[in-house]
Amino acid sequence: MFKIINKEGFFLITLKELEFFLSLCESGSVSKSAQEFSVTQSAVSLSVKSLEEKLGEKIFDRVGKKLVLNERGRYFRDMVRPHFVAIRDSQNVFAKNKIAGKLKVTASKTISDYLLAEPIYGFLLKYEDAKIEKRTQNSRLIVEAVLDGEADIGFVENETDEVDIIGEKIGNDELIVVTGDKELSSKERFIDTLLDKRWILRERGSGTREVFLKNLGELSKKLNIFLEFSEFEEIKSVLYHKDTLTCISKYAVKRELEEGKLFEVKLKNINFERNLYLIYHKDKSQSKLFKEFVKYIKREMGNLS
Repeated sequence: MFKIINKEGFFLITLKELEFFLSLCESGSVSKSAQEFSVTQSAVSLSVKSLEEKLGEKIFDRVGKKLVLNERGRYFRDMVRPHFVAIRDSQNVFAKNKIAGKLKVTASKTISDYLLAEPIYGFLLKYEDAKIEKRTQNSRLIVEAVLDGEADIGFVENETDEVDIIGEKIGNDELIVVTGDKELSSKERFIDTLLDKRWILRERGSGTREVFLKNLGELSKKLNIFLEFSEFEEIKSVLYHKDTLTCISKYAVKRELEEGKLFEVKLKNINFERNLYLIYHKDKSQSKLFKEFVKYIKREMGNLS
């Protein structure tokens, strides 16, 4: 309903009254409008009368058996028609195609930069009435955004123990140790022989960093963390220095490894595999758009693993 202010205060105009009104603007005939909506002529006449009473003045002139818009009616028509069309269109979207709306998504750096773009693009091609707003954050901030309702869906690289968050596995990833120093990659090594090298890591709160340090266990206390960066490109740009290493997703360095710009350091007796998760609040309302997006992403991301 539309809320309008007149001299006595607020009153409501129904969508049906506007529908009859706009039909009469075109036809000028009560009988034609009644036939269009399969109602009686008296129903249309009463609707017009009700509308004029609410507006406090006549909007049609009665010329013979025809209703002709007067100057006030034309003004009212031009004012309300765009809003009525917008409301009617929105009703039609949700009635005919439930895969519609806007989802707010936030993802970790690895997932956002290297895994999520293509699936989101494919989803939007398939569902033209869907919109996706995507942000990139570290894992800690993603969990906070989902808890606070600032994001509908989050993508993280490790499990969360928050009781209000539901996590669903969508794939897996492997962290690898890489360097630009070819000599370091010349043979398989034990991780404890590399701890004193210059390590470049992601900032605190990063899922990549947390998985790496957790898997190191007590050895993490001996790790020489030389620099911390928030961006993968920053990390990769300094790895050419001698004795410099990082632990990073295989997806983030795929191109550099293929081109021979970076080199993997094979490790003995340790690996850094991890699962990737889609998370959402346990109280999140699950529209058809939400459910279809989750199903689509799980399928597409699973194919990447």
